[in-house]
Amino acid sequence: MKMLYIDTPMGISGDMFMAGMIDLGVDFKAVLKELKKLPIDKIDISITKEARHSISATCFRVKNTESRHHRTFKDIKGLIKKSALSADVKKISTATFKTIAEAEGKIHGISADKVHFHEVGAMDSIIDIVGSAIAVTALKPDIIIASPIPLGSGWATTMHGTLPVPAPATLEILRGVPIASSNAPFELTTPTGAAIIKTLATGFGPLPAMTIERVGYGAGKKDFKEKANVLRAVIGAPNTEGEHAYARSGQNTIKIIETNIDDMTPQTAGYLMERLFVAGALDAYITPVQMKKSRPGILITALCKEASAEKLVDIIFSESTSIGIRTHAVERLCLERKIISVPTPYGKIRVKVSYLDSKAVNIQPEYDDCRINAIKKNVPLRAVTEAALSAAKIKKLRCDTI
Repeated sequence: MKMLYIDTPMGISGDMFMAGMIDLGVDFKAVLKELKKLPIDKIDISITKEARHSISATCFRVKNTESRHHRTFKDIKGLIKKSALSADVKKISTATFKTIAEAEGKIHGISADKVHFHEVGAMDSIIDIVGSAIAVTALKPDIIIASPIPLGSGWATTMHGTLPVPAPATLEILRGVPIASSNAPFELTTPTGAAIIKTLATGFGPLPAMTIERVGYGAGKKDFKEKANVLRAVIGAPNTEGEHAYARSGQNTIKIIETNIDDMTPQTAGYLMERLFVAGALDAYITPVQMKKSRPGILITALCKEASAEKLVDIIFSESTSIGIRTHAVERLCLERKIISVPTPYGKIRVKVSYLDSKAVNIQPEYDDCRINAIKKNVPLRAVTEAALSAAKIKKLRCDTI
């Protein structure tokens, strides 16, 4: 498993994230080759090395060669859709812009498609967002965790006039995301940076237990006297004896997709469930319901991250008889979890331990491990499960933490 940790001690912007990815080892020439698949006239990017408080960091700068700085979300969706970019890059890029559009739309009281992006519609921001999607797709991390995000303070000059920092769009985008305190008198996190991390991160918290492989530094445009203006990108593998499934502890926003159906075969329903899980559903299930005219039917429910929602909706429409789907965002509360490995007479078994306020409240052997070892040893599944549970409880008694 590969884990990417984004450390944002001085906030995040699109160019800082891109610089961090390149400094981490993402091939800039490969990124540029993909960016040229966008239907635009010219892309002019400079990559340089600069020092921030004696730290050598990469700078990513886009030289804007276009005069048009205003695009609607609909314009940008069209630009991305008709490009030759991969499906994954298109999905991440569109989801990131959608995050900004929905935030701006709420602030200005208009629909997302009608939002004029102004600064974010400028070519440098489009390249930052699409480039970030390309870079992450190239890295292929299984988990992306970010530190709490500092925002800064003061005032910023925008197309809407002088606005307080953090910008209204930044605050709206980061609803549900842990924020770090900061009294720096300038903008640390931009709407573009906020949208990138909100879309990509699966959770927020301190640097997790991991074996570090590489570290990259992305430099911000300004060089402050007080602190090094850098973003750190760390990639590695979670420690076997301390693999955390990070959640936002009350700040983990996911999508619920659901539809009622009364004219679909059981075989088709089972196949639909398989497709949803493969496409990224965090969970999916079928509930018996009584529909209009006293017809028995089923309620299909899928839980997913924002970036996967559109794909899951497409699958439900194409694989079921549904003609209408409901979606809404909810906040998910998750216990901190840790995976350990325990020895048993039947072989090593992974066990999932869940914590509430640092206290283990649930210990559950992994079913797949128990099943495989039960078949190998020709013993009942229950015997393997009980042996793993007993071994885990003994290990818990011997250690302050598992």
